[in-house]
Amino acid sequence: MGGPGDPPEGSPEGAPGGGEDEYRSVVFDESFVRAARLQEFSARERIADHAPAVRRRPPLRRGLSRQALVLVLLIAVAFGTAIYMGVRHPYQTPAAREPIEPLRMTVIPLAPEGKVPGTADLANLYEHSPAAQFRTGAEGVPLPASRRTAHFSDSQVVSALSTAKDYIVRSALDPEVLTGGEVRAVRLLLDPDQLDQFDQSFTRPTADGRHAPTGWLVRFDPSRAELADNKVRVQGTLQAAEADASTLEVTADHTFVYALRATGSGSGDEDEVSLFTLRRELHFRFDRDDLRLHQAQLVVSYVQAGPLSCAEDSTNHLRPLLAGQTAKEGGPAGTDPYATGSATALCGTLATSAQPRV
Repeated sequence: MGGPGDPPEGSPEGAPGGGEDEYRSVVFDESFVRAARLQEFSARERIADHAPAVRRRPPLRRGLSRQALVLVLLIAVAFGTAIYMGVRHPYQTPAAREPIEPLRMTVIPLAPEGKVPGTADLANLYEHSPAAQFRTGAEGVPLPASRRTAHFSDSQVVSALSTAKDYIVRSALDPEVLTGGEVRAVRLLLDPDQLDQFDQSFTRPTADGRHAPTGWLVRFDPSRAELADNKVRVQGTLQAAEADASTLEVTADHTFVYALRATGSGSGDEDEVSLFTLRRELHFRFDRDDLRLHQAQLVVSYVQAGPLSCAEDSTNHLRPLLAGQTAKEGGPAGTDPYATGSATALCGTLATSAQPRV
């Protein structure tokens, strides 16, 4: 007997692939069934209500889905917000920045009264000089305890002091800078509005109080002197104060002591070394852009340095007098770079007390 079920021995050979294959082309998926306009009542419904076998279904809504409507609404809101912000944005237009004051610089050479003292024993040279207790390198430029001001936070005051310290270290302690080499590391710390003055100072140096390389940094004439010791002795102070509601000022006052020898003399124990002392007072200014970008406005640079000859030009490089040398001419009065007073002459005499006793 044939029946709708499969025979025990399976489908006979040559059969068209079973009952499923016969109706495969007319199988309806769920979406098709739901979309049908006619729906058959169940047997219970037909008995109870004497209703016809089928009923007509309401047509499906063909509008946008809820997700699509939400997406369109969000796009419209975003577009409207963008237009509003473009016309009336809540941010204030930055105020026009005041012109930055150019750097004013003074470099005063200090001439020795006699021969420059020197010795081959560098440790003994330091020991018998006023720099005996000075720290070396960046350790000699410690940051002071800082406090917030009326318009600047603690972190902003620290940022100003740190930038000033970085400038001092790069411009007066970096051996590459000291020996007349690369100055880019110093330039990067300056406010962009001072870069033209800085660049002109190195391309066209002039003793006009505005364009002397030695007003921006410390560097020795490499044809005359070289460092006998990279560990420069330093002592001084940093102070921060609020100039107004938009400006911080930092004053740096440091004395540097360099050990020098004649260029090309080698590093033998018999080569005499002398000390070169430089007192440098710098005035920095910072607005909020400078604090954010870690840069500074250098507005005053005041330098006393010796032993130097007043007859030598110290605009482009410092040309130190070395061990055993004497100045061709001196200045009008003795000046001690270790003292805190300010010199008034354009050339001074290096006080004997400022030199090592050897």
